[in-house]
Amino acid sequence: MGEHGGTSRRSVLKAIPVAGLAAAYGRTSALRRAAPPTSFPQPAVAASRPVPGVASPVLEQTLDVRFADVFVPGYGRITTRTYNGTVPGPTLRVRGGHTLRLTHVNGLPPNPPHSGGHNTPHCPNSFNLHTHGMHVSPAGQADNVLREFAPRTPGEVSAGAAEPRYVSSVHVPVDHPAGTYWYHPHLHGATAEQIVGGMAGVIVVEGDVDEVPEIRSAADIVVCINELKLKDGRVPAFTSGAWMTGVPSTFTVNGVVNPTLRLRPGEVQRWRLVAATAFTALRLQIAGDDGELAMHQIAQDGVTFARPITVAEVNLAMGNRADILVRGGRPGRYELRAAQVPAPLMTIDVAGAPLHAPMALPTSLPPGRPFLDERDVTGPDAHREVVFHTDPGVFTGPFPNAFRILGTGATPAADPGGDLTRDASYGLFDPGYTNHTLRLGAVERWTVRTDETTPGFNHPFHLHTNWFLLTHRNGERLDPPVWHDTIGLAGGTPGDSVTFLVRYEDFTGRTIAHCHQLHHEDLGMMQIVDYVEPREGLSGVR
Repeated sequence: MGEHGGTSRRSVLKAIPVAGLAAAYGRTSALRRAAPPTSFPQPAVAASRPVPGVASPVLEQTLDVRFADVFVPGYGRITTRTYNGTVPGPTLRVRGGHTLRLTHVNGLPPNPPHSGGHNTPHCPNSFNLHTHGMHVSPAGQADNVLREFAPRTPGEVSAGAAEPRYVSSVHVPVDHPAGTYWYHPHLHGATAEQIVGGMAGVIVVEGDVDEVPEIRSAADIVVCINELKLKDGRVPAFTSGAWMTGVPSTFTVNGVVNPTLRLRPGEVQRWRLVAATAFTALRLQIAGDDGELAMHQIAQDGVTFARPITVAEVNLAMGNRADILVRGGRPGRYELRAAQVPAPLMTIDVAGAPLHAPMALPTSLPPGRPFLDERDVTGPDAHREVVFHTDPGVFTGPFPNAFRILGTGATPAADPGGDLTRDASYGLFDPGYTNHTLRLGAVERWTVRTDETTPGFNHPFHLHTNWFLLTHRNGERLDPPVWHDTIGLAGGTPGDSVTFLVRYEDFTGRTIAHCHQLHHEDLGMMQIVDYVEPREGLSGVR
């Protein structure tokens, strides 16, 4: 597979006032953002810039992937696959209308031989690119996770062939919501092993929300939470279903175990929280000996709220992001903690001279997307039901369990008349089978649930290319509903269920929906979705 070398969303968003958008177009706001504290680690930053002969700015960046020796403060030295020798990789800052032009160098060794099926781990040294959460094309050289960026073969290494290079060109729509996104490899069979080694980076789309005076005045801080799985300083090879048994998670923030962030009393900071985790959902809280620091959430999965929401906890499934504002209160030491994670993720030191006048919080924000209307859901095929289900002991060998997606569009059984709980194909990923054909312009309702009974068993649902509007969780209506691209589903009796609305917009092409517990995804808990042209009378094509 390797390769070398109705009303459209746009027209709706044009009707929403966006302060300063025209003046800001083509300008990076890097010079106007308040700087984060110098002692707190931040990833390297690459920003778009004008290119002669090109109508809009371009972010040109090389992502060099190879094994690197990396020092992780608080843990020690590790050897792992990285982007540009760091964990996480560089932060990419763009605006709507700009283009990401990325050159990927595969400096990894040749892939080991593989004799298993496509739903077992394979090609650990091949990768591709997923711009997680972004509404961009899933086809061609854009956010196409069906590509493969293969390393050299043993013969090419012996012959002294150059390391292969691959190009991604991702155009960001001019009306793309400003917010926090991330990138990571997404080659089926190799994703989990690469992400638990630290292959991830943050994407920031700048725009209207950044021009809100109270947000523009706040330090803009990336908080990328990586979950590393390390044994003797390396990620164990994914050779069995029990590959991580006894391997504890090491959590880092921007590549450091429990870094310290300084915050003055009365100061407001904007934190871009990114759950770049493969196994662990994060229920986040800021607590200290003298109480808690409130979190004022302003966005979920890159989509800005209409106003800040004050919360005691922020729940991030694997792959979620949240933007929050935090204001320093009583001096002291606080910790950002995640439930069931034994150590703090980072320490917050509220210290220094209090500000003469505490920084203000905004009272309103430019909403990232208009809500959908349930009355737009029409037609007998506009409601899909999806179930995450696991059957143990189906296969012989080191990967015995079948991680299935059942319900609407399930992959057919190899033996429809047989015992479906033992079937080797039913509900498992098949790259040649299209599970969902989704027409641009259509609004549909999905109900997604898990039938797992263990509360710690989480199956986050992630749909590529289009956000979905979460309207119900476990039968309870959300008021207001919340835009997501990933939503966690914990097991229980019963397991979690969610209902959401989604409009398929702008882009055609084949891509995927899957469980974002990436061990499960690599073992087959994934489906093909195909975005196709609308029927006559529906609009939505960009």
